[in-house]
Amino acid sequence: MRDWLAAVKGHPSGVLLAAQLLEVLAYPFAGDTPIGRTVIGVFGVLVLSIAVYAVRATPALTWVAVVIGVPVVALTVAEGLAPTNQAVVFWSGILHAVFYGYTGYGLIRYLFDDSWVTRDEIFAVGANFTVVSWMFAHLFSAVQVVEPGSFTAFQGEGHRTFLELLYLSFANLTSVGLSDVTAVLPLARSVVIIEQVAGVMYVALIIARVVGLTITRWRT
Repeated sequence: MRDWLAAVKGHPSGVLLAAQLLEVLAYPFAGDTPIGRTVIGVFGVLVLSIAVYAVRATPALTWVAVVIGVPVVALTVAEGLAPTNQAVVFWSGILHAVFYGYTGYGLIRYLFDDSWVTRDEIFAVGANFTVVSWMFAHLFSAVQVVEPGSFTAFQGEGHRTFLELLYLSFANLTSVGLSDVTAVLPLARSVVIIEQVAGVMYVALIIARVVGLTITRWRT
């Protein structure tokens, strides 16, 4: 048990990646009910706590993550209890995006901090990718409050769930282009374009660097 706990403690980025992937799998089973939203909200708070813990291992400032994270936790609970309150949804989306953006910044600094790739830094590549995906999904959530009907899907126009927006975010960031959820209004399309550029830059800068350092390590 001590060895397992030591492994978890030594790989905070791996724990964050696993937690976010579990959250993705939990969304379809939660449903759009008060209990389901509460369960997802509680799990979301857990993921936020893990994200703060992961930032502690990076050169980023932990206290900044905590200061941003506290109101985010409150808004997560409030959004679960009042999902139709547009002001709560908007500010929850904005502050979640800021929090995940800062977490992503910390992970990027972590990856660029040295010239030696550790196992946790490999996990950080995947964790940072999911963090950025969540960041844009929350931005999309705020956008559709500002401009209702910003996104459409095969069901037609209307309000998109967070899972649909997360699906769109992952499709954009990976550049696979397989999402049936589409941005149709100007502001939404602008944010989607920014994410598409971020996805290309992620491969060109971050993954290329990690692969290059890994190859160098093997050769030495």
